[in-house]
Amino acid sequence: MATHDLLIEIGTEELPPKALRKLADHFFAECMQGLVTARLIDNTDSGKLYFSPRRLALVAGNILSEQPDQSVERFGPAVNIAFTENGEPGKAAQGFAKSCGTTVDQLEQKDGKLFYASVAKGKTAAVLIPGIVNEALTRLPIPKRMRWGDSSAEFVRPVHWVIMLLGKDVIDCDILGVKTGHESRGHRYHHPDQITIESAGKYVSQLRKAHVWLNDSQGSLNQAISEQVQSLAKSVDGIALNSAADSELVAEIAALVEWPVPVLGNFDPKFLALPEEVLIATMEGQQRYFPLRAPDSGELLPHFITVANIESREPERIRAGNERVIVPRLTDAMFFWDKDRAQSLASRVTLLDDMTFQKQLGSLGDKQRRVAQLAEHIATAIGSDPAQARRAAEISKCDLLTDLVGEFPELQGTIGRYIARHDGESEDVAAAIESHYLPRFAGDRVADTKTGQALAIADRLDTLAGIFAIGQAPTGEKDPFALRRAALGLLRTIIENALPLDLADNLERAASALPETCRQGFKPNEVMPFIMERLRRYYLDNGVNSDSFEAVLACVPTRPFDFHQRLLAVEAF
Repeated sequence: MATHDLLIEIGTEELPPKALRKLADHFFAECMQGLVTARLIDNTDSGKLYFSPRRLALVAGNILSEQPDQSVERFGPAVNIAFTENGEPGKAAQGFAKSCGTTVDQLEQKDGKLFYASVAKGKTAAVLIPGIVNEALTRLPIPKRMRWGDSSAEFVRPVHWVIMLLGKDVIDCDILGVKTGHESRGHRYHHPDQITIESAGKYVSQLRKAHVWLNDSQGSLNQAISEQVQSLAKSVDGIALNSAADSELVAEIAALVEWPVPVLGNFDPKFLALPEEVLIATMEGQQRYFPLRAPDSGELLPHFITVANIESREPERIRAGNERVIVPRLTDAMFFWDKDRAQSLASRVTLLDDMTFQKQLGSLGDKQRRVAQLAEHIATAIGSDPAQARRAAEISKCDLLTDLVGEFPELQGTIGRYIARHDGESEDVAAAIESHYLPRFAGDRVADTKTGQALAIADRLDTLAGIFAIGQAPTGEKDPFALRRAALGLLRTIIENALPLDLADNLERAASALPETCRQGFKPNEVMPFIMERLRRYYLDNGVNSDSFEAVLACVPTRPFDFHQRLLAVEAF
């Protein structure tokens, strides 16, 4: 039977950059699985994914022109109930024959039952593929779909063209209210005219000539951007931060450009007086620039690299425009930095009483006082300085009141560390203010100082005990207080630092400091199983045998590091 290459392209307005790869992967997987289910291909190996800011596409080879005919065998009712005593066909026999699209006299008997064998004629690929594509589009993970024009079609962005080529022939149909054809679009500015795609095999090369550099499942565009940026950084003896092909910044830029052109920019060296985290957050988070670092000293350089989506005849104007844009951003950051340092962290403590942590559990000031008391106790238990732990806890949340954290929420703790140093606090206290937020995400490091560990544990214990006490434990996927992350961070901090802490005892201690109206609601038999479930997931994700975990859990150890040592022993045996 004849086979052909298949090209499908859904052309849209610019797709959401942070969702583009996920949409493309799901579109490809759904379409390829649909082709396999329809028996037009044997497996998904012949498929290739392509995508850009304005398109989702795939190319698949060896597509059958029509399904193979299929033998269909059906068993019906037992013979002794299918016919009357006189041997006449009863309702059961007639109903079975009708459902098979035949007559009773065409039925056979097999194993004591009525039996019908037939051959189902295969449908053509041109008939099946539109349904496969429509079904794939409805299954995409789109939180909120939109409509456009007077059409009832809904998608993540308006659709302007659709290509559906089987061999060199267009599969004639409508997809999301758009009639299929073989016209694609090139780059918005370099090649705004339509392009007639000749075949699936020429798809990539024709678009490249039209200044569209397609990305694919291997991230070829990410790799190209990474290499271009790193090469340009070397021209000023710098190293571009987060410029690896698998970085989130490169992935986001690749989802924004169709023809990447890196451009080197500069800024006034006076802004290097800002904390480097603020400079990086400004350039990466707000502008999607690559900051540059000196390879020898490790210090940031007064340069950045931006990736334009156009090959300009006057690149110096693009450079000047980006340099002009970043100045007010950095000027604002410098203003906030000077203003924030003018007031010590300790002087802001009383203001935390005006910030609500949780209505029943009180203000952020209330929480901070509970945490300070608990951190002092934990510091003593792990051989740290309790006075340092209390001091760090007392001012640990004060940077939430700064303008810089208001502008860059992801820098909470980091800004606190800088201001604490400026205030003359000890390095141990300053470091703990930042590290008590660790780990911030899966795979992140844990606090590496005793004071930071005491504060990180106390903060999470207070949150877990308090939220469970007021009956707000996570349900299903909802976890507004991030208790799952808090529990895992708590466990990792204790285990990875080999701390001899009893979790049950310290949870009870945390609960005893809660407001009296909440204290009665604390139930250890709810909190501990929740935490142990996080521990189970942590170990299973790291290759530990489920039976080993259950064996240790049966002993009900309440010290996480003791649990860890027992588990290693069981695994060794």
